Amino acid sequence: MTKPAVTKRPLPTSPFKAPVAPPLKSFAIGNRVTHDVYGLGRVTGVEEGIAVIVDFGSMQERITSPYAKLTNL
Repeated sequence: MTKPAVTKRPLPTSPFKAPVAPPLKSFAIGNRVTHDVYGLGRVTGVEEGIAVIVDFGSMQERITSPYAKLTNL
């Protein structure tokens, strides 16, 4: 019998720091961006917290959150 996966809360007296969530990336329409696979592009649509639509010139792609390979320029 296995126990369900539960995240443990760090103790306040623990010498180890609690894991910090990375800051959320935010994009606006018109931003220039770069993607590790598709290259340079411009944001044409934003679904807040869900996805962004980016025009890479020859194609448009919907990049979903957490936007691991997408970077603002």
